[in-house]
Amino acid sequence: MKQRMSSEFIYQLFALLIAVIVVHAAYVGAIRPAAQAQIEQQQALQASGEDYVPQRTLAVVIRDLEQEACFILLIWALAIMGYKGRRTMAEQALVEQRLLDIPEGTSVLPEDAREYSRSLEALPEQEQDYLLPRTLLAALQRFATTGNIQAVSDTVKESCEIEADRLDSELSMVRYIAWAIPSIGFIGTVRGIGDALGQAYKAVEGDISGVTVSLGVAFNSTFVALVLSIIIMFCLHQLQLSQERLVLDCQRYADKRLLRHLVN
Repeated sequence: MKQRMSSEFIYQLFALLIAVIVVHAAYVGAIRPAAQAQIEQQQALQASGEDYVPQRTLAVVIRDLEQEACFILLIWALAIMGYKGRRTMAEQALVEQRLLDIPEGTSVLPEDAREYSRSLEALPEQEQDYLLPRTLLAALQRFATTGNIQAVSDTVKESCEIEADRLDSELSMVRYIAWAIPSIGFIGTVRGIGDALGQAYKAVEGDISGVTVSLGVAFNSTFVALVLSIIIMFCLHQLQLSQERLVLDCQRYADKRLLRHLVN
């Protein structure tokens, strides 16, 4: 378990680093130059007195620092959820296998528990750390020790509840990112409005280009942040749904494949 947590931390750290490098490279190499060229073109057309309506292209909308930070956090959150989703899928695939080969109509006595535990202990080390093998092994060990079916049922329930709490707590970073992205967008809004107010004297003189650019920063950052937070929350809820389904399937598996075969 500790080794898995350590590898997951390293994965998250490298995922953040890669997200920063990739997004910043895209902004420096493509997005900001394209946005700057378009803004200069629009300003030139406006200065010439032509009847021209500025167009809001994607590069202009996402060109600022706040949007860059939001995209970095988005990719990081998706990487974290992808890691957890892949593990959940692997555990769900294990539920489809017949880990306990107990023939229909067979009764399992406390002295038989050790024999049925061997198939679980023979699994690869990584799979032994999955919820279903851990739950079944704990249930068999409790049955061998106590011979009490109710105690075994309580062990299964407790193991699944603990796993559900652990899975929920491990998503705290993703929830923080989902909260942080709109907050960063609002920071961009405050910055843009502040810049616009700082250039109000130019608008009085007839030059409103600086004010419009600053207001664009204000509203674009909030717009992008809210859209990205919607994407993260959708993916987060899908991941939570799959994890909750996994816990319920494991509990149902233990009831169907183990508990109903036990006899005192």
